[in-house]
Amino acid sequence: MIEVEVENRSGVEVDEAGAVELARRVLAAEGVDSGELGLVFVTPAESRALKSEHLGIDEPTDALAFPIDGLDALPEGLPRQLGDVVVCPQVVGAEWRAPLVHALLHLLGYDHGPEMEAREAAHR
Repeated sequence: MIEVEVENRSGVEVDEAGAVELARRVLAAEGVDSGELGLVFVTPAESRALKSEHLGIDEPTDALAFPIDGLDALPEGLPRQLGDVVVCPQVVGAEWRAPLVHALLHLLGYDHGPEMEAREAAHR
């Protein structure tokens, strides 16, 4: 089972259970049935700082992915560390599902393009 550690630093109420369920469903559909995932909800200011620091773009964003293992082969017995997904509820608004799916696919190593778009559509 995918272990999801959730932290809400956004200052607003978030459907944490729904986000965890969606993350587990998407990851299972992508062939990931075990591992650890961090899911963090942040303020627009923190989102902006992270995007600026890691991507060099000074603006808040809906979601960011910080992958660790992705879909790489791992030695027997070593738990998969998927990485962290950061979501800003104030940027995504009520429609947080699509940005979360997008960030999860980035964790698994997919880049923007037709393959990612097809995978995103499959998870809607």
